[in-house]
Amino acid sequence: MTTAEQTRQRILDAATEEFATHGIAGARVDRIAKRSGMSKPMIYAYYGAKDQLFDAVFHAHVIANGDRVPFTAAELPEYAARLYDDYLADPALARLVLWKRLERESTGYLYPSLEDHDVRHIRDIEAEQRAGSIRPDLDPADIWSLLISTAATWAQASMTVVATSADAPEVHQRRRTALAATIRAGLCTQDERGEDQHHGERRGQHGSADHEERHDRAQPQ
Repeated sequence: MTTAEQTRQRILDAATEEFATHGIAGARVDRIAKRSGMSKPMIYAYYGAKDQLFDAVFHAHVIANGDRVPFTAAELPEYAARLYDDYLADPALARLVLWKRLERESTGYLYPSLEDHDVRHIRDIEAEQRAGSIRPDLDPADIWSLLISTAATWAQASMTVVATSADAPEVHQRRRTALAATIRAGLCTQDERGEDQHHGERRGQHGSADHEERHDRAQPQ
């Protein structure tokens, strides 16, 4: 990483904390400068006005989320569970989304500068609808929205409970399981759900047989 790239990253890191905590209107460039160790003129030289700096921070987090959690339309339940983990690892993302919704895009599409990003995913969903694994009676754009929103149930903008790294591992696993089951039941076709259930039953039968075999071996002869 070059010196210029390191400088940009230091500014982005400091700005992320500032915007996630105070929003766009409440953020102060002087606090970002102090936290990053850069001067205000340096920040303006790299990113322009405060609004442009927020756009850079928001874009970086959304793109990073997509890079960390590649979308696979054929695996919607598993994708939702992976998103849960990523929202847990990057709590600033949901807070940035909330601030943008409150202060910028109060209605309509939230990511106008990243529309191509979602269009590709929606096309992948359409392909899986034709393949028969995703319900064809639902609009693919609605499926995408439901998928993202459901995965964010416990993210920082949650209307009920916010997940944190302090939660017990079994709590996180319970939520992942609930997410996957909800997406599978609501968005996948009957054939896909039946196949998953069939595999689950087979795993259960094999597990029961293995348990009985181990139990028999453990009995005194």
